[in-house]
Amino acid sequence: MAKILLVEDNEMNRDMLSRRLERRGFTVIIAADGGVGVEQARTAAPDLILMDMSLPVIDGWEATRILKADPATAKIPIIALTAHAMAEDRAKAMAAGCDDFDTKPVELPRLLGKIDAMLKNPTGTPSAPPAPTQP
Repeated sequence: MAKILLVEDNEMNRDMLSRRLERRGFTVIIAADGGVGVEQARTAAPDLILMDMSLPVIDGWEATRILKADPATAKIPIIALTAHAMAEDRAKAMAAGCDDFDTKPVELPRLLGKIDAMLKNPTGTPSAPPAPTQP
């Protein structure tokens, strides 16, 4: 199963989401700040990154820009995770290089659909909408 890097500074969010993803068969690597997230992306070679945008050390926007500028990590799909749900927040995340965007609190079926779509087609242009996933 796929390896996911979860970059999230909130311990409760990290714990909840990582356990739910692991129960679905994913291997989850955790980083608690953007700096560690960049290093983990370079060393662990995840299949996908879930990137909180409000992070200490390096925020998620800058961490994404760094990863997308590095040929070694540029092709790893990144899904932005943020409590900021306005259209301009989505546009800002996409402009930083994120391949998709999801809001907090996380609705797991919706996020799993986005993860599945990205893993099947990492270019971010799914040929068909993902089927709904049951929790």
